[in-house]
Amino acid sequence: MANQFTIQLTKTEADTLQKKLEATPDFRITTRDYADFCFENESVNIAYYPKKGKLLIQGRGAEDFLKNTLQLQPEEKAPALSTTLPALVDTTPHFGVDESGKGDYFGPLVVAGVYTDERCAAELVRIGCKDSKSIPDDRKILSIAEKIKKTAGVVYEVICIGPRRYNELYTEIGNLNRLLAWGHARVIAALHEKVPSCPRALSDQFANEWVLKRALGQRHIPVQLEQRTKAESDVAVAAASILARARFVQWMKQTAEASKCPMPLGCAPHVTRAAQHFIETHGRERLQDVAKLHFKVTQKLK
Repeated sequence: MANQFTIQLTKTEADTLQKKLEATPDFRITTRDYADFCFENESVNIAYYPKKGKLLIQGRGAEDFLKNTLQLQPEEKAPALSTTLPALVDTTPHFGVDESGKGDYFGPLVVAGVYTDERCAAELVRIGCKDSKSIPDDRKILSIAEKIKKTAGVVYEVICIGPRRYNELYTEIGNLNRLLAWGHARVIAALHEKVPSCPRALSDQFANEWVLKRALGQRHIPVQLEQRTKAESDVAVAAASILARARFVQWMKQTAEASKCPMPLGCAPHVTRAAQHFIETHGRERLQDVAKLHFKVTQKLK
């Protein structure tokens, strides 16, 4: 039996493990140079080094700790940094919220939210839930999205703000972060109606947290809000990012086919050329139905 392993952990996973070990009676806190936290018991020493995101497990009980606490087999001892370890998934009841399309000239803004708890969190990891940006294959995104919707215990909400409505809201609100907050608050409010007992919501930190808190306050939603960078490492947020991306992908495919015009992602020069082609084909008035007009791309069009 091996007596040393090194595991890559994200900061979120490390924080979850630290709380887990603090609540385990037979582990005591120790110190080690450059380590964020250290624990030991009679058979194993645990130390996490944040600079490289490495968890060092040593001692005769190292393999047992790997299997029983982290729920990994020895051959899985070096997962990718973005891999969420089953034992470190946040299984407490919470909403995760994310969006898709905010950086793309063509297409809607889609905001999605997912409720998870101990009944479904591990299952979502098993079916492949992770940040949608790390899944380049649209077919896989659509496949996982359908599995999320069918997972027992999952509650979800997806709103698709089409370009025409998006342009109206942007003109009215005048700021993308406030528009995002409006969409996130609307999704959280809808989830709260479905699961009123859920105590908190987690989203990526896209703006000053008070922008979203103010939007929630206006809806009188008694949910504790947490925003943090790289929130997609949380399984509920990851599931929301996949549902949002799936709806965005569907809209783009259907609209491009109906208009018979390409609609590339982003806002680079080739997107400007595609927008010019759309105008030449359908007229400038129709552009508001497929594009976010406040982007600088619009100013470059003839």
